[in-house]
Amino acid sequence: METTSRSEPETAPTDDGRKVDGYLLAAFPWYGLDEAYTGPRWLMRVGAAADGTVEHGATGHGEEPTIRVETAKETHRFAVVVTVASRPVRPSADDTGFLEATSVSTAAWLAGAGLLAHTWPSQMDRSLRQDWLDQQTMIAWELADELDGEGWSELILPVDGAPTAFRYRESEYGWVLAGSADGDPEGVHIGAYGRGMSAYGLAFSIVKDLAAYEG
Repeated sequence: METTSRSEPETAPTDDGRKVDGYLLAAFPWYGLDEAYTGPRWLMRVGAAADGTVEHGATGHGEEPTIRVETAKETHRFAVVVTVASRPVRPSADDTGFLEATSVSTAAWLAGAGLLAHTWPSQMDRSLRQDWLDQQTMIAWELADELDGEGWSELILPVDGAPTAFRYRESEYGWVLAGSADGDPEGVHIGAYGRGMSAYGLAFSIVKDLAAYEG
């Protein structure tokens, strides 16, 4: 997995400037839910390397989640699609080392970290949240490195109309999946996470017009 992604996971919406600007700088296509989904769409924020190259980002669908204590009645229904550029091993921006190649595990890690960022167990004191988040984030990192392990199952979903294999897992906090858009000439990995919306009926496609996500 790419080490830069671990410190800067795709976690929350941002209100700084035009959200779409970072997306327009990417040299790869963005993915979201296909046209069968007719609900609200919104942008998260992009993740970039030290030299400013856009590496990943996410598109949101449903109700924008907030970081707060939630009860069963307050749980937001959402699905977030993470797009990760396919990158080989390459020198770091300062030429002091190398960045690992991106992979399906990278997408799984970003999706898992994103889900955790919007989860706050209702029985937990606010002062303990960071310790809990650190612990769960490490677990998500380890799970993303073991996509063939018992914690994951296979789920076939359409990507641009083509059946595509994803690695999928559920937890009490929501679900996470990850795979690759094999038919895309630019080469991207797709991750997704959500809560309150079933993953089984989802279909992904290239975002043809980012304006649909600007509200």
